[in-house]
Amino acid sequence: MGAGAILEPLVVIVLLFGGTWINRSAGSFPPSRRARRKSTDHYRGASPDSIESGLSSPTPKDGLLKDRPLSPSSSHFGLETWRKRRVGLLLWTAEVTSPNTAIFQDRLLSRLLRKLPFLAECWYWALVYWTYQLGRAFTAVTLQEGTVDVARKHALKLIEIEQALGLFWEVPIQQFFLGHPLLMKWTNWIYSFIHIPGTIAFLVWLYYYTITRNRFDESQPGKPRGTTSGSPAGPLLYQARRRTLAVCNLLAFVVFTLWPCMPPRLLSDEDVQGPEGKLARSYGFVDTVHGAEGAGSVWTENRFCNQYAAMPSLHFGYSLMIGLTIMTIPLPAHQRVSTRVRIGPFGVHIPSRQRLACLFLGFAYPFIILAAIVATANHFILDAVAGAIVCTLGWKFNGILLNLIPVEDYFLWVVRIHKPEPAEMVGPLDIEGWMDDCEAETA
Repeated sequence: MGAGAILEPLVVIVLLFGGTWINRSAGSFPPSRRARRKSTDHYRGASPDSIESGLSSPTPKDGLLKDRPLSPSSSHFGLETWRKRRVGLLLWTAEVTSPNTAIFQDRLLSRLLRKLPFLAECWYWALVYWTYQLGRAFTAVTLQEGTVDVARKHALKLIEIEQALGLFWEVPIQQFFLGHPLLMKWTNWIYSFIHIPGTIAFLVWLYYYTITRNRFDESQPGKPRGTTSGSPAGPLLYQARRRTLAVCNLLAFVVFTLWPCMPPRLLSDEDVQGPEGKLARSYGFVDTVHGAEGAGSVWTENRFCNQYAAMPSLHFGYSLMIGLTIMTIPLPAHQRVSTRVRIGPFGVHIPSRQRLACLFLGFAYPFIILAAIVATANHFILDAVAGAIVCTLGWKFNGILLNLIPVEDYFLWVVRIHKPEPAEMVGPLDIEGWMDDCEAETA
């Protein structure tokens, strides 16, 4: 692994601490009850479906985001000590009672979270990531020899399916990259070191653009106090994407546990005897990442890493979610002015520079990751297809994780911490105006 064993974890730490500092709040006291209610009601009434141009997302209309206090009991702070949370699954909904942690908002750790709200996001990321990695580690240390044989059979079956579909392009793609050593070297680095740092950098940016830049009562570089300049999608969009990553991890864990699949690079194992081993080696896949000349990652080169979890590809699933979010992110009014160009009798609307940049970056990122996972022989094309399906399911149904909010309430009650909601810290956004502008642009 070389320098990567130190540099990659260091980059992750810098991103998390840097994101915490960039997204810090200048305010040290909670907003007034009236302002908090106005801001929260605003976002509860605004659906991401109505302001996104991409695929649909969980919305407050599901009833899962709503909560209301119980009036009989109140604390000495003048706040109710219990609240009603609504949970649901498909057409079934119910109300459950959970503690109102707002009564702890003046405690030290609560004030710290109010000042550095992104610390909660670091906790969410660590919880989701390390739960997933511990699951992979368990499958790795309990791996049976028979599982390796099954994973090889599954990989050969994928090749058979791809050949039938005319999609078995992995070998010529890798041969092309191997014919360009410098390109292959950079592709190895992209595969090994972009996945985790790139995802964290995306979360830092999305939080900043949808939440931090919309804090109405804070002045920031390029944003005077009393204005908002972030995406009108607001906190709901960020929270939906964060939950999407968690659902992707859950679905991926279920799939590779029930259906282990060997990555192409391991098919060339010389120690495998018999016709199956000979067939596997006949494709000529080369492991370009691992070894002295590669760029192995600290996340993938350890005894606790499950080498037979190629299906689905979270490298591509994550990158697709990131790319689609960037492509469809609602822009503030001053960044979405299109230009009308006449070509003969026809008129064409050219999107703003910012929208064109979003479209380019949103397409380029998953495309580069797709090329990397195939060229390095770490995934089949069908692994990427499965990653796209996992991404779609996570995008569409991530609202199911909102049912865990009452559990979080009880945990925060035990540790006596109040976690401020992003909607409490931002000002009202002109969502209706944004929708009107969109309709005008498409008219």
